[in-house]
Amino acid sequence: MLKNVLILCTGNSCRSIIAEALINKELGWWINAHSAGVRASGVVNENAKKILKFQEAWSDNYYSKTLDEILHLRFDLVVTVCDNAKANCPIFPQKTEVLHIGFTDPDGKEFEEFRNTYADIRDILLPIVEEKLIL
Repeated sequence: MLKNVLILCTGNSCRSIIAEALINKELGWWINAHSAGVRASGVVNENAKKILKFQEAWSDNYYSKTLDEILHLRFDLVVTVCDNAKANCPIFPQKTEVLHIGFTDPDGKEFEEFRNTYADIRDILLPIVEEKLIL
């Protein structure tokens, strides 16, 4: 059975996009990741796109989106990846588990910080999402 996970951040330009792409690439067909921002920037950070391309995880389907664009979906798990998103996370109508797993924002930093964020999300977030969504 397909499981939907939402990765929520403030701007939906770095961390949440990286997490969405990594989950979709690494966790198999039965987990479908989406991302959104509580105040979406409307732009994917170029270094986030660059690290995802380098790791062969980028898709042109990824873009910075608002919560309104995805709230019609039913989520089995919601993960906030920044404190602002945690504080502003909406209440979901279904019985949806919400977790907070914060990551340092690489925005405005050198490319190496995007590598670190990618590795942190891969090593910390992916095992938790996989464990939570196993049938």
